Amino acid sequence: MASISKQAIKKLVRQHFKATITDDGAAELARILENEAAKISRFAVGNAKKANRAKVTRDDVRTYKIKKNT
Repeated sequence: MASISKQAIKKLVRQHFKATITDDGAAELARILENEAAKISRFAVGNAKKANRAKVTRDDVRTYKIKKNT
């Protein structure tokens, strides 16, 4: 089971799309989001290490999006 709660996913879908999502759908979306977050985190930590920093910055995370889109 994902760490992101089904309730959080349901709330997000309801607020942004005025729709409902099943428990199974919310659990699957949470799993997918966690997998993507892990990829982004790995990339951002790598960027911070290359810059000899112990902390990940917003720019480290944003760079993932830029690299992915190019």
